[in-house]
Amino acid sequence: MTVDGIAQIAVIGAGLMGHGIAQEFASAGYHVRLHDVTNEQLEIALTQIEQNLNVLASNAIIQQDGISQTLQRIQTSTELETVAEGADFVVEAVTENLALKQQIFGKLDTICPPHTILASNTTALMPSQIGVNAKRKDQILNTHYFNPPYLIPLVELIRSPDTSDETVEVTFELLTTIGKTPAIIEKEALGFVGPRLQAALIREAFAIVEQGIASADTVDLVVRNSFGRRLSVAGPFEVFELAGWDLVLAAFEELYKDLNSSSDINPLLRQMVESGKLGVKSKEGFYNWTDEKIQQLRERMNHALIQQAKDAK
Repeated sequence: MTVDGIAQIAVIGAGLMGHGIAQEFASAGYHVRLHDVTNEQLEIALTQIEQNLNVLASNAIIQQDGISQTLQRIQTSTELETVAEGADFVVEAVTENLALKQQIFGKLDTICPPHTILASNTTALMPSQIGVNAKRKDQILNTHYFNPPYLIPLVELIRSPDTSDETVEVTFELLTTIGKTPAIIEKEALGFVGPRLQAALIREAFAIVEQGIASADTVDLVVRNSFGRRLSVAGPFEVFELAGWDLVLAAFEELYKDLNSSSDINPLLRQMVESGKLGVKSKEGFYNWTDEKIQQLRERMNHALIQQAKDAK
């Protein structure tokens, strides 16, 4: 199959990531069927998509008349067969539950046409695990989006040992066509690339706070106002190429010995969860959250991401 043969997209799961993925394909002109287990969740998803589109239109990223056109391309259903039947490309975006994903892929394998590519949006699970119940293992891969998917361009493409080159190439071309920036991960590994790098950063951040080196708000202050700014325009290898690897080696000779390298979950993280300090969802974490503060943070992040999107046009 070629990308020209893709006309119908199915998205399974209309939650945090799924509705944004459906929005991306519909905005690019594809007909999308969106699935979830309740009509209420599907209605919430359509409302959220419309709100997202209004934000993009108000910032001149899309045309105002594109809102209604995009919404008209999205159909919803609580019936998996209705959504997946006739689909050329499927993105599964349900919760991070391996057994559930395996069950869904087994069903999709029997419902979808033989040519259909089956993709999973997952943060850490591997495609060889997810597709264990499906026969078309050469047409299965992971497409890992970052939140919010309609503002962050990268999608990691993770292939299993069975994924064909054709599947990777078609998916790469499809995502490029709709304006995404796909990155091919050649070897499946837990966490792929982006989540592994984020996990390494937050592990050291927890260690710094636990050891009393600095407070959580100081860690955030340092990241936001130093290398965080650089990393929005240049990756770590590019940054350190500018510095020179001889200087990097000299700096890390002693520092690496003191960095956290534990394979155990930081006890401070466990303590936070056990005490119910979950962050925004519980209104308490390292920060105390009010509705106003939550809204301010989201607006600050969205404003910066929207500005980057405008600059990239």
